[in-house]
Amino acid sequence: MALDTHGQQQNLIKPPHVAIVPTPGIGHLTPLVELAKLLLVHHNFTITFIIPNDGLHLAPQKKLLQALDPQAISYIFLPPVSFDDLPNDVMVEIKMVLTLTRSLSALRDELIVLIQSTRLVALVVDLFGTDAFDVANELHVSPYIFFTTAALSLSLIFHFPHLHETTTCEYRDLPEPIQLPGCVPLHGRDLTDPVQDRSNEAYKVMVRMCKKHRSAAGIMVNSFVDLEPGAFKAFKEQGQGLPPVYPVGPVIKMGSVDGFEGNECMKWLDKQPNESVLFVSFGSGGTFSQEQMTELALGLELSGQRFIWVVKSPNETAKNANYFSVQGSEDPLGFLPNGFLDRTKEVGLVVPSWAPQVQVLSHRATGGFLTHCGWNSTLESIVHGVPLIAWPLYAEQRTNRALLVDGLKVAVVVKCNDKGIVESQDIAKYVRGLIEGDEGKLLRNNMKGYKEAAKLALSQEGSSTKSLAEVAQVWKSLNT
Repeated sequence: MALDTHGQQQNLIKPPHVAIVPTPGIGHLTPLVELAKLLLVHHNFTITFIIPNDGLHLAPQKKLLQALDPQAISYIFLPPVSFDDLPNDVMVEIKMVLTLTRSLSALRDELIVLIQSTRLVALVVDLFGTDAFDVANELHVSPYIFFTTAALSLSLIFHFPHLHETTTCEYRDLPEPIQLPGCVPLHGRDLTDPVQDRSNEAYKVMVRMCKKHRSAAGIMVNSFVDLEPGAFKAFKEQGQGLPPVYPVGPVIKMGSVDGFEGNECMKWLDKQPNESVLFVSFGSGGTFSQEQMTELALGLELSGQRFIWVVKSPNETAKNANYFSVQGSEDPLGFLPNGFLDRTKEVGLVVPSWAPQVQVLSHRATGGFLTHCGWNSTLESIVHGVPLIAWPLYAEQRTNRALLVDGLKVAVVVKCNDKGIVESQDIAKYVRGLIEGDEGKLLRNNMKGYKEAAKLALSQEGSSTKSLAEVAQVWKSLNT
C-alpha cells in the first residue's frame, strides 16, 4: 500500500501531460500546435501529438512539428491507413474521420504507453476527432475538443441532431433560415458540404459526430467572447446537456518568414503605399476551374489595384483538390491568361502555391484579403485588422461567410452567375470597392474594432487568457 501511495506522489511530481490528436490537413494541425505552445509556455504542460496517418502529404506536418521544443512537445505518426476500399469520389470529410477511426487501435496502444510513462490528464481532438472519445473513456482519460472554427458552427453542431430529426427535405430547400440561439440566421444552403445530401454516407457520419460533441468533458473554441457574444452567452444559458465551452481564441500562427518566396513578398510589399494591396489566397486546399482562374486574373487586372496572388493549378472537378494531395508538378503560372504577368507586373505580384500569409496580412501595405473564409485565415485577418472579400469554396466556409458578412460586417461577398462563375467585371468591382471605396472604409473600421477586441481577449487579464487558464486548472486537478 505504501508503495502505491509513493507511486501516486511520484506521478503528481511529473508535469501534467496532454495528448493531442489532429485529423488530416495542415489547417487542423496548425491551430493545435499553437494551442500546445500556449499550454507549454503559460501552464507548464508537456504534450504528445499523435498523428493519424492518411499515407499522403505529411511533409508540411513534419516540418511544423520538427520546429517545436523536443524537450516538451513530442510527436508520433501512427501507421498509415488504407482507403483502397473507398470510391474515388468519397468526400474529404469522410476520409478525415476514417483516418482517425481506422487508427483507433494504434491510438489506444500509444495512449497506454503515455499513461504508464507520463501524468496524462487529457486527450484533445479537433472537431472531426470525436470517435477517439471511446478509447479515452475506456482508458479513463478526459476527452476534450479544440474546436478550430467559429462558435456559430459549434452552435449548429449542438442543434444539428434536432434539425436532422425535425426535417426531411434537403437543407438547401428549407424555406426559412435556421435560427440558432444568439447567432446570425443561417440559410440551409450555407450549411457545411457533408450535410447537403442526406443520402450520402458523409451525412450519417456528420450526424454521429454532432451527437458525440455533447459527450466531451469540455470544448475549447478558437474564437473569443467579443467576436461572438451571443453564441457564448447562449452556451452558458443552455447549460444542462452541454459540456462546458471555453472561448480561448484567437489562437493563430505568428510564424516567421522562411524561403525565397517569403522574402520576395515582403520586399515587394515594403515598396507599396499603406493599405493599398489586396492579398488573394484560398488556403492550403482551395482550387478553381480553369475558367474561374481566368476570370479572377482578368478581374484583378481590370480593377487596377495592387495585389499579391497565391496561384495554384486549376482543377475541373473539386474546389478542395489540394486538401489531400501535394500540389501538382505543373507550374501554376502556366495556366494564367496570355500576357497577364507582363501586363500586371507594375501592380501585381504572383507567387506559385505558397506565401507567408501571416506576414503579408500584418504588413502595413496590405489593405484587403480575398479569401475562402477558412477559419484560420479569418482569425489571422481579424488579428491584423484586414477587411475581406468573402469567396467560400467548401467545408464550413459558407457558414463563416454568413458570420463575416451578416454578423460582423467585416466582409463583402462575391456573387456567382448562373454557371457558378464569379465574373471578371464583378471581381474588379469588389476589389476597387474594398481598397478604394466607402464600403471598404466601413468594413476596415469594423475590422479594426475586432482587432482591438482580439488583442484585449489575449492580454494577461483577457477573457480568452482566463478561459484557457480555467481549462489548465481543471486538468491540473486531475490526479491520473
